Amino acid sequence: MESPFLIVGLGNPGPKYDGTRHNIGFAVANELQSRFGSFLTRWQEKFNGEFCKVKIAGSQAVLLKPQTFMNLSGRSVQPAMNFFKLSINQLIIIHDDIDLDYGMVRLKSGGGTGGHNGLNSLKKELGTTDFHRIRIGVGRPIHGDVSDFVLKRFTPDEQIDLSAIIDRSCKAIECIAEFGIVKAMNQFNQRQGDNQ
Repeated sequence: MESPFLIVGLGNPGPKYDGTRHNIGFAVANELQSRFGSFLTRWQEKFNGEFCKVKIAGSQAVLLKPQTFMNLSGRSVQPAMNFFKLSINQLIIIHDDIDLDYGMVRLKSGGGTGGHNGLNSLKKELGTTDFHRIRIGVGRPIHGDVSDFVLKRFTPDEQIDLSAIIDRSCKAIECIAEFGIVKAMNQFNQRQGDNQ
């Protein structure tokens, strides 16, 4: 992968949404900042979001958490892409996915939006969906409204595994930075539990 690259965790701003399924992208971005930033690394306000710079596997990376609300995420990502003069293959999006069982982490490059409001906004603003994704399974409600479900917090049982899921997501991004998306997909898209 070219360097630097932009890693975007999708979510909604404000304490009301902390710890919700829809904000798993923010949680991973926060962990990346903690893990790969220095003691001087701080989130700064720009691009209708919060961003910081870190180094992952020797590559420069910009972390971004859009503060536009999920359905307008592209209005944060697009100006950041322009500012840093990045191409679409330098963009990694971290997002929740209701079509994956809870806890599954899957890598994907390109494809549809699956009705995800954040991905829909990215498609609208960027004119393409050919970016890399870290898809994190949050499960699907047995009954009830999907939009209500993703705005709820994880259950106590789910929270037991949450740190391991975030860790796996961070390791997937580190693998992309070091070896590229194809090798990372080969490693992380196997059955959960293989090659941890």
